[in-house]
Order: sequence, then structure tokens, then C-alpha cells
Amino acid sequence: MSRRLPRTAAFWSVAVLLVLMLAASGVPSPLYRVYQEEFGFGSGVLTTIFGIYAFALLLSLLVVGGLSDHVGRRPVLIAAFLLEAVAMALFLAADGVGWLLAARVVQGLATGALTSTLGASLLDLQHPDRPHGAFINSASPGLGLSIGAAGAGLLVQSIASPAEWAFGVLAVVFVFAALGALLLPESSPRLPGAAASLRPRVHVPPAHRRAFVVAVPLLVACWSLGGLYASLGPSLVADVFGIDNHLVGGLLILALNGTGVLGSLALRTAAPERAMVLGALVVAAGVTGTLGALLATSAPLLFASAVVTGFGFGAAFLGAVATITLGVDSGHRAGLLAAVFVVGYLAFSLPAIAAGISANGVGLTRTTEVYGVTVVVLALLAVVAMLRARRTAGSIAAVPAPVDETADRLAPAQLPG
Repeated sequence: MSRRLPRTAAFWSVAVLLVLMLAASGVPSPLYRVYQEEFGFGSGVLTTIFGIYAFALLLSLLVVGGLSDHVGRRPVLIAAFLLEAVAMALFLAADGVGWLLAARVVQGLATGALTSTLGASLLDLQHPDRPHGAFINSASPGLGLSIGAAGAGLLVQSIASPAEWAFGVLAVVFVFAALGALLLPESSPRLPGAAASLRPRVHVPPAHRRAFVVAVPLLVACWSLGGLYASLGPSLVADVFGIDNHLVGGLLILALNGTGVLGSLALRTAAPERAMVLGALVVAAGVTGTLGALLATSAPLLFASAVVTGFGFGAAFLGAVATITLGVDSGHRAGLLAAVFVVGYLAFSLPAIAAGISANGVGLTRTTEVYGVTVVVLALLAVVAMLRARRTAGSIAAVPAPVDETADRLAPAQLPG
């Protein structure tokens, strides 16, 4: 019998792989302005390069987001990590906009497959008495994106060929990640219907639809703000606040995404719906501070507001993921998480692309102001919707499914595969 990692070691290995993948997705953000200067394109093209990645990711989530529920987690992980390595190689070869678009498409396809599969693996492998899967799923985007953005920003400021170093190292790392996935125990029950699961769709099990619908405005508010910072954040720092430093641009992304981890950590033991409400209110307060920073042209206030907003993002997303996935059957975990991230990445991409186009016409400051007001309104609407739903039904979460005692008795070595 082939050697596999023990269940606990496999859980934390998957957590590390998830952060690694998300860090790679954050690396291009500080490099956008470098490419912009080198290849001579404007904000509209910049956000198109950013957005096409999100569209490819969405396509991947819609088509293969639930595939690992049917063929197993491990085969999907191995193929997707190898595809990530190909994407890094395309970045290395990039000598124009076309290559950047191709690299981001391939990276998006790989990231979409990995997002749902790694997330479902965490839910599969978490200890029944220490269910950290929802916490890691919610905290890892902020942690990974901030590590990638801050690391790339540091490379841009300190070495002559930052792209070659960043993408060269990541290409090798992803090849090793694919090999490492061979050591993971197979945790999916492998339901029939693999071919049918490839039809593009968003499937939310009936018991989880109410929670999903109530959480949508909050998901849109948080992820759309993350998209603005990831695509235009460094440009905002340089063009509006006059700080022409690539590291500072990366630190703005870190201020938002990094503190998201703290928000998730601080409220990890709170009731999920409470985390959602508190997170939404903090997001609204933080973005209001950002609007004040734009009016006063105050960079310190901008960064302080990003920290507050990021904390709220982490708390809100933790609450949303925990509420939506509570009690989900193991055979529907990847598909349900795919649905969550479809909403997230649509909000991450479409508003950011619109902002890039708008910035060319009305300016980056005015665009950011309108964007910020919209996010505040969505966050407050989410609070109202959640409070109303709780008053009428007591809870918006699904009733946890009965524990499968047979599956619960399986030791790590007895997991399928």
C-alpha cells in the first residue's frame, strides 16, 4: 500500500498549499505597474489583464469546481498544480500584453480548480473536535494575497529582474507541490456523475440556499473592494497620494488582506452569524475612513482605513463561509465552496474592470469614491438582511447533517485511495 500522510499532517499540508496558491495569485498585482511602464498600456488594459484572470478562474469553478467530489481530490490537485507551473512559465516568457493575458488565463484556470478542491479537502480532513476548515478557508485569501503582493513589491524595489525571480521560483515550487499532492490521503467519497458535473453550473444544496442568499451582498461588498485594491491599489498610492514606490503599493494590499487574517482569528470562536454582522459593520466603517482619506489626501488615513476594512473582511468572510457550509454533506463540499467563490470572484473582477475603464474618463479619485460608497451601502444592506432573517427564523444556517459514524471511524490510512 502506498505511503500517505497522517490525517493531521495532511490537513496542515493542504492549508499550506492553499496559502501558497493564493500567494502566487497576488504576486502579479505590484508588477502590473512595471508591465504598464514597460509595455505602455493604460488603466483599462491593466484591469482587463486583472479581470481576465478572474473570468478564467470563474470558468474553472463552474466547470471543474465540483469535479473532485466525483474523481477524488488528489487527481485534481496534481493536474492543477502542474497547470500553475505552466502559468508561471508563461509569465517568464512574457514580452507583451498577449503573453500576460495568456499567463493570467492559465493561472485563473488552475486557481479555480485548486480553490474549491483545497477548500473541500480542509473540510474533509479537519478534526471533528477542532473544525478549523472554515477558519482557514476564510483566512487564507487574505494571508496568501498579502504575502504574494508584499513579497513581489519588495522584489520590485530591491532587485533588477523581479518578475524572473518571482515566477521562476514559483514554477519550481508548483512542480514540487504537484509531487507533494501524491502523499495526501484521498478524502472524497467519489460520487458517481463526474461527466455530468462538468456542465457549467452553480449548485447550492436546498438546505443551504437561504444562508447563501442572505450572505451574497456581504460577499459582493468584501470581494469587490479586494478587487479594487488588487488591481488599482498601487496606482491609487502613486497617482492620488503621490507615493511612487512599488513596495508601498504592495503594502497597501497587505494592509487590507493581511489584517483579514486577524479578523478571522479574532472571531473564529464567535457564532458565525454574529461574525457576519460585526464584520459587515467594520467593513462599512473602514471604507468610510477610506473615503475620508481621499477627501483629505491623507496616506496615513488610507492605510489605517485599509487595516480596519481588512479586519472586517476577515471576520465577515469567516462568518459567511461557516454559516453557508454548516452541516454540508461531504459529497457536496467542493461544489458548495465553488458557488461561494463564483460569487466572490465575480465581485472581485467585474467592478474592478468597470473601475479601470471609469478611471480613464473621470479619474481614479472620483471612481474610488463612487466605488467606496457602493461597498458601504452593500455592507449595510447585508446587515439589515441578516438581522431580518434571524428575527423571522432564528437562524439562517442549515441544520447540521447527521454524522456518518462509519466514515468517522475511518483512520487516516483507511481513507479511500
